[in-house]
Amino acid sequence: MKLLNRVSHYDDVQLQFWRSDFPILKTKVHGKQLVYLDNAATTQKPLTVIETEQEYYRNYNANVHRGIHTLSQTATEAFEAARTKVQHLINAASPNEIIFVRGTTEGVNLVAQSYGRSRFQANDEIILSQMEHHSNIVPWQILCQQTGARLRIIPVNTIGELQMEVFESLLNEHTRLVAVTHVSNALGTINPVNEIIDQAHQRNIPVLLDGAQAIAHLPVDVQELDCDFYVFSGHKLYGPTGVGVLFGKAALLDAMPPYQGGGDMIRSVSFENTSYNTLPYKFEAGTPNIAGVIALGDAVDYVTSIGFEAIGEHEQALLSYATQRMGRIPGLRIIGTAVKKIGILSFVLEGIHPHDIGTILNNQGVAIRTGHHCTMPLMERLGLPGTARASFALYNTRKEVDALVEAIYKAKEVFKL
Repeated sequence: MKLLNRVSHYDDVQLQFWRSDFPILKTKVHGKQLVYLDNAATTQKPLTVIETEQEYYRNYNANVHRGIHTLSQTATEAFEAARTKVQHLINAASPNEIIFVRGTTEGVNLVAQSYGRSRFQANDEIILSQMEHHSNIVPWQILCQQTGARLRIIPVNTIGELQMEVFESLLNEHTRLVAVTHVSNALGTINPVNEIIDQAHQRNIPVLLDGAQAIAHLPVDVQELDCDFYVFSGHKLYGPTGVGVLFGKAALLDAMPPYQGGGDMIRSVSFENTSYNTLPYKFEAGTPNIAGVIALGDAVDYVTSIGFEAIGEHEQALLSYATQRMGRIPGLRIIGTAVKKIGILSFVLEGIHPHDIGTILNNQGVAIRTGHHCTMPLMERLGLPGTARASFALYNTRKEVDALVEAIYKAKEVFKL
């Protein structure tokens, strides 16, 4: 695999080198150069990740953990090597704490059903925040319907930050879990997760962090955070779709019953009884997304070879530049102005529905996301049907921000505003 030299400052030459690794960025849309600013939904893939997935199918396609033949052994070694890479990425104590799932959504559902359903009962409470993605709301609602537990919600203030004084007041003897997003996908807000974890742990309450929007932008150290569960999706980390990670502390995972049955999660089976495999395999029923896991390992290599310091500095510079330029557009209002945020800019434009903004921008070759961003409770809190959202990644440029601004002015021109 091609490894890049670590850089620690914004550099146009280096940026073009990064961009050359992503073949899709050469695409034309409606005759114009693609400007891809929908990275909060999914990042594009470097060629090395694409080739790694193809290599598996071309050269050693076989099932893992079950075969003694060469192809199976090769696939198993690559699969388990990816687990170790993820362990090092987030500094888990052991590779056994890394469970491969289909994505953040499945990871949250796994914890809800395996950890929560066996422990929670009527009048128990689960604390979420008002800015959660639906994937970190609905699984807990289902659990509440099953057990009689109830949700308590941390409100969001007008600039898109959690009201931490309210969070502290929500913690009580009925609280059984806190599940919050590390970074808001709709606003870009970086939540004070260290403080949340510290306050919860003072009452021996476990904490799950939804890291889907954090994992590609911030260094994550689960031991330093001391979170009990951490979930993220590979496709937001320059990896494939259909693969993700659940980290859980070993003691918690050991005590949890399996989420699904069959395949490699068993040790022995009879019609009278089944005994289960050890971690991490107890939670990896059936044939996994082998190619996706191996390619995710390559995506981890790619990101860590660049370094989060360089990625963060570049993306923060883009965010600052875009905030300044878009702040000068008449009628445009940025939604979410937290002091600490990643490169996400949600906005509304007076007189134009977000979907119309997205359509006009697409005609100019600019890809953004519009709508409620799977955060309908947050949109209700903000009094909005939805927003337009531009989100940045390591390969985006100031020239692309300029193209976004020009396309927004085009939308105003179309609507005669």
